[in-house]
Amino acid sequence: MMTRTLTGAGLLLLLLFSLWMGGWIFAIIWVACVLIAVWEEFKVLSLAGHRPVAWPTWAALLVSIPSFLLRDASSATGVLLIMVFFTFLIVCINVLFRSNPLLEDMLLSLLPLLSIALPGMTLLALNGMETGVQRVLLALIFFVPVMGDMAAYFVGVRYGRVKLNPIVSPKKTIEGAIGGLLGSMLTALAIYLITLTFTSSLPGVWHFVLIGLIGGLVGQVGDLFASIIKRHSQVKDFGHIFPGHGGMLDRLDSILFVAVFVYIYQMLFI
Repeated sequence: MMTRTLTGAGLLLLLLFSLWMGGWIFAIIWVACVLIAVWEEFKVLSLAGHRPVAWPTWAALLVSIPSFLLRDASSATGVLLIMVFFTFLIVCINVLFRSNPLLEDMLLSLLPLLSIALPGMTLLALNGMETGVQRVLLALIFFVPVMGDMAAYFVGVRYGRVKLNPIVSPKKTIEGAIGGLLGSMLTALAIYLITLTFTSSLPGVWHFVLIGLIGGLVGQVGDLFASIIKRHSQVKDFGHIFPGHGGMLDRLDSILFVAVFVYIYQMLFI
């Protein structure tokens, strides 16, 4: 427990530091996290007996990351769409012309691209936005799912009775999930109130309530999504980079899902 607590404290300090610094420092730290997470997911898929084609995703990241760092988000998004198409095309060709082409190898080759690389680039795009709410959105992306997960754990341990999805994640309960949603909403409201002390140019409080509620739900789906990959691959964690916390993807699973939601939400409503 002490190891887990110390690791968690260190991760929190790193998160606060990167959010405070923003810009290139945040971008470099985030890119490193995404690259490690992609490697972890390909690794566990290979351990499950699949033969994913990894190099097209790495090539897409090699092109996309500089685009998001050096260009504006709108033009970089176009580059990313092109990379997704060509990654899909190259993966299809590689698997189709194997001696034993399997549909699951084709689909699972694209999984890290869709579940990690694309969400990772949306967060990088938000970091590059020149708006007053940039850091607020980044804070929501990280803290809404993380605090929601903590609330779900404590409520589930104390009051959990009804299993949420025993096949995918036996320890999660409906009571814990509800507590997690409340924790996510309260976190979003806390971010609104804290930021309000520094600036008045914020979106309405109801935006934060919605992001907390829907973001909390999306984050829980992301957590279950990671759980089914680990169950399929018969591993407990994606890695061991963080003592007591598992791998990078174990920490980012819900954050990546929330990043896409917040990116879409700010495009439509903020």
